[in-house]
Amino acid sequence: MQTDKRLTRAYEKARVLPFDKDSKFIFFSDCHRGDASLSDEFSRNQNLFIHALDYYYHRGFTYIEVGDGDELWEHHRFRHIKKAHYDVFKRIKRFFDDDRLYILYGNHNIYLKNPDYVKKHYFHYYDDCNEETYEFLEGLEPLEALVLKSQESGQEFFVVHGHQGDLVNDQLWFFSMLSLKYFWRFLHAFGIRNPASPVKNAHKRHKIERNYSKWIQKHRHGLICGHTHRVKYPRTRDLPYFNTGSCIYPARITGLEMINATLQMVQWRIMVTSTGVLQVKREIIRGPEPVEKFDIR
Repeated sequence: MQTDKRLTRAYEKARVLPFDKDSKFIFFSDCHRGDASLSDEFSRNQNLFIHALDYYYHRGFTYIEVGDGDELWEHHRFRHIKKAHYDVFKRIKRFFDDDRLYILYGNHNIYLKNPDYVKKHYFHYYDDCNEETYEFLEGLEPLEALVLKSQESGQEFFVVHGHQGDLVNDQLWFFSMLSLKYFWRFLHAFGIRNPASPVKNAHKRHKIERNYSKWIQKHRHGLICGHTHRVKYPRTRDLPYFNTGSCIYPARITGLEMINATLQMVQWRIMVTSTGVLQVKREIIRGPEPVEKFDIR
């Protein structure tokens, strides 16, 4: 019941973003960008992510980050994350400057709900080396949710991180944050994960996904989210539930593309050629299929 209630409230307050056959969107979630310490799982995929953002920027995509982009539970002071992943944020700023960036907040960066926090940490950046303050993402307005709406048919896709209604990561997020910041964070460095997280707890993950399906069935809209870190692209006769996966898999990141009114799941990974050269490769792992296929109104 809480999932339905909280997702519905997010849907009703969501910003509507129109799309048509010429629209191009890339959805990534769950980057969990940290401070480049041993607990920063994003660090090993930083170059993959940079290459992917360059690809999408030069091809005219709009970047939608579907929550948990920055790991603010572990690192409340954003400047440490910004310094650790300077080249990533240079790419993100290019999307922002071109009005092609939407950042949604999830449970791990829920501080972005607070406009004062965003203004203090994201509008400007202090360069320790040059001892100067530079404009960064001035005017950024993080959102809880988006509704992508077809200009032709009125078909909608609800885009939200997906922690809504997950008791431990939603209503009790502050206590979960404390346990991660002062306990689980240090165990992450040795590969030990929190068993209460849906990432490692299959029972909890499946329960959350069943709640997503109930919401879709009741409200008759497609749903695009993250949170569980499990890639999901609906098969024939499945409800239109898409999950972008995450950007902290070993040596790969996953995302969802909308292009030419089609949807496809992609992964970026490092491969070795026959001559022993490492290269970054983009692969389509599901799709493409027309958006109309997922219209269940």
